[in-house]
Amino acid sequence: MTALAPAEPQAEETSRGESADSPLEGFRIGVSSHRRSRDLIEALERRGAEVLHAPALKIAPVQEDVRLIEDTKAIIAARPDLCIATTAYGMRRWCEAADSFGIGEQLLDTLAGCRMFVRGPKARGAVRAAGLADVGISSDETTATLVDMLLAEGVRGKTVAVQLHGYTDVRQLERLRMSGATVLTVTPYRWVKPDGEDRLPRLIEAVCSGNLDVLTFTSAPAVDAVWSTAHEMGVYKQLIESLKTNVTTAVVGPVTAQPLLDAGITPLIPERFRMGALIRLVCEHLALNHVRRLDTASGNLELRGRSLRVDGVHVELAPAPLLLLRALLGAGGAVLSRESLSELLELKGSVHALDMTVSRLRSSLPDGRLVETVVKRGYRIRV
Repeated sequence: MTALAPAEPQAEETSRGESADSPLEGFRIGVSSHRRSRDLIEALERRGAEVLHAPALKIAPVQEDVRLIEDTKAIIAARPDLCIATTAYGMRRWCEAADSFGIGEQLLDTLAGCRMFVRGPKARGAVRAAGLADVGISSDETTATLVDMLLAEGVRGKTVAVQLHGYTDVRQLERLRMSGATVLTVTPYRWVKPDGEDRLPRLIEAVCSGNLDVLTFTSAPAVDAVWSTAHEMGVYKQLIESLKTNVTTAVVGPVTAQPLLDAGITPLIPERFRMGALIRLVCEHLALNHVRRLDTASGNLELRGRSLRVDGVHVELAPAPLLLLRALLGAGGAVLSRESLSELLELKGSVHALDMTVSRLRSSLPDGRLVETVVKRGYRIRV
């Protein structure tokens, strides 16, 4: 989709010093954290935001590390033939946990004696940082492709160790077992998966479709968790593109920012690496860049994210009419061509579909004359 060329900004932007009871009204913000998520969500909601919460990652409490060490000891005893490393953070935490229980050298010796396969460049970096070598890497950073590689060379009668991440791809483990392999797993960290629903995939889908304004992160592993899940869903490239163009990312500090920067995304980072500073920065960014006001012949319009007010009265708009109004309002009274609007709405040149969207927008407004037809040219806001 090609963005409309920027018009001369006649719409009034909000100022940094403006104060409002609900500075985030009309905006939808994604929260990926687990630890202290309630504090962040409540703070955003108090400021008027709609929050979509999907815990991406939960580090297992110390008492749960017992299972991690038991699984590690089983892998050391089995001396596997093959090992799959799925994430950099998981590989590092696995080694650190083994060290803390005095079996770190045994683990490294075991892994050095088997053929290591890695799911992506970051996992490869962690494997090599541990002094190990890998013999294969997935071409698309998915577990399925790694399993394809192992099955192609044959796994019958072999023992395969798999370092898991939180959303376990059970089907891939079954493929290995069905092909005659003995599979041992270890989970250095556990992702939160809410009962009865996959909230993280839903959050990723919201980003890809542009149905979020901001996505927040409070830990680097959570970013990696989102990347991993997006890869498994087959939407990683779409996710990255949306985060570069449509959805703002905001992080609590530079360590959390690094996986985003590595992906070519520049997040908002507060000067003070605290939750309160992060919230203030999000408020300021949205007020400065995503709130527009325009005095028109039909009254004063204020568009804040997904919330439209005409002379202070809230107006409900469906997604397509809202997108159309946002473009017209951004033009500040200038004419936008039918072709550019059709492209914006991804209508593939359908004249009827554009006319229907314009009609729906007009019928939703207190005064439909606000959207003016300019014969043989397009549409504009009547100022």
